[in-house]
Amino acid sequence: MAKLYFHYSTMNAGKSTILLQASYNYIERGMQTFLVTAALDGRAGTGRIASRIGIGAEAAMFLPETDMFAMIEARLAQGPCACVFIDEAQFLSPEQVWQLARAVDDLNLPVMCYGLRVDFRGALFPGSAALLALADEMREVRTICHCGRKATMVVRLDAEGRALREGAQVQIGGNETYVSLCRRHWREATGA
Repeated sequence: MAKLYFHYSTMNAGKSTILLQASYNYIERGMQTFLVTAALDGRAGTGRIASRIGIGAEAAMFLPETDMFAMIEARLAQGPCACVFIDEAQFLSPEQVWQLARAVDDLNLPVMCYGLRVDFRGALFPGSAALLALADEMREVRTICHCGRKATMVVRLDAEGRALREGAQVQIGGNETYVSLCRRHWREATGA
């Protein structure tokens, strides 16, 4: 029975690494996978999922207006597919998450989503909120704060290295822009 999965964490927890490894496991057993990432995030290159440890793979891209069900149906028309992998799932709209759930239910195809749970302000991303509501299974990918506790929050830094409390929810960046922290250190950094 196919399921909708949501693997969530903060920045730099290894979500893309886990996604690429899971896809490789299918491929190694002779099965095809369908990798998809947000067109919004081109840090690894256009249409590419990559990990900080140096592994990567080509991927289809979704835009805010992409019909995810239609995209998956079109991929299935090209040949068998054992699993769909979505990177940067926090950038999905709630409607797109429902489309993924429909692909699981109507096409009997597992969909594994990987993404951030909360933004730098401690608020859920709309796509993540929908995944938390609709996913059949959720798995936390853990990383640690500088103090050694589990990191569940992330701060966005300005050019001087100060934690920001306001700004657009989405700003693409990596280690130079974001730091994962435990809730206590996030509160200290942001003054919350």
